[in-house]
Amino acid sequence: MARPIWSGALNFGLVTVPVELFSATEDHTIHFRQFERGTSDRIRYRRVNERTGKEVPYEDIVKGYELDSGDYVLVEREELEQIAPGRSRTIDIEAFVDLGEIDPIFFQKSYWLAPAKEEFNRAYSLLIEAMAKTNRAGVATFVMRGKEYVAAVRAGEGVLALDTLHFAADIRDPAKELRKLPEPAQVRGKEVDMAINLIESMSEEWQPEEYRDTYTERVLKLIEDKKAGRTVSAESAPPEPTTVVDLFDALSRSVRGRKGGGERERGGSRKRQEKRQGQPEQADFGDMTKADLEAMARDLEIKGRSKMSRAELEKAVKAASRPRRKRAS
Repeated sequence: MARPIWSGALNFGLVTVPVELFSATEDHTIHFRQFERGTSDRIRYRRVNERTGKEVPYEDIVKGYELDSGDYVLVEREELEQIAPGRSRTIDIEAFVDLGEIDPIFFQKSYWLAPAKEEFNRAYSLLIEAMAKTNRAGVATFVMRGKEYVAAVRAGEGVLALDTLHFAADIRDPAKELRKLPEPAQVRGKEVDMAINLIESMSEEWQPEEYRDTYTERVLKLIEDKKAGRTVSAESAPPEPTTVVDLFDALSRSVRGRKGGGERERGGSRKRQEKRQGQPEQADFGDMTKADLEAMARDLEIKGRSKMSRAELEKAVKAASRPRRKRAS
């Protein structure tokens, strides 16, 4: 069972609910150590004085802030500790806002808030129900691990969630970051309607468990293969983007493809509800994208498919999917 990373009280109005904070997410990134090739010698880093080349003890290291002039202001660790905010014991909700008004770009990291003791469950449950019915989030401030946070407290599935938020000063202005902001283009009403139809045809319930970190899975398989002495096989090249000649035509083809393909298995283009192999004669090759043809080529085990153009893929798939005639005995 996980241990709380913070404990205190959640305050709103005159109501106080003692709570404990738990991390709601975890990192599944695979971490590697560094070694010198051909040896079992670990590579380690040292704190070295760049002028003398000598290693410097940790207690003799101070922090430096670089000025525009290139000079540095040196700051002692103790000086930073003196001005650091004290560890807060409360999460003070200052206001309730509509959850939909918070742009997702502000969300930073998610946590669970649980009542510290069972005797506080009633007030805790009351807050969950009231926030869920009003779709409101409590905007609060608190200090954790020597850092001040602004956070949104919201109703989750039977539990309160706390999301730390970026401060407004942390959000970059796209007008300053992008080389050029895209200018609004005139689109035809039919194009908008067709785009809406495509979106509607691809709409489904959010099923997060259907999406997996496939890269991490491939790294784990690579490790297992090398451990077992098996040959490591390279992944096929990703599909190339299709060339859009006419936007309306591309949208029309996409909508027809969705309607003609029937109900797809959840996960979109990453999964196929049924294998194309064995029934390609039912397909309309002209309406297929290059990604669709590559998927069929993969099922038919056509060699060199990753380097083929769309026309070459269509020709190869047609040839490979023709029924083979039985030889006369």
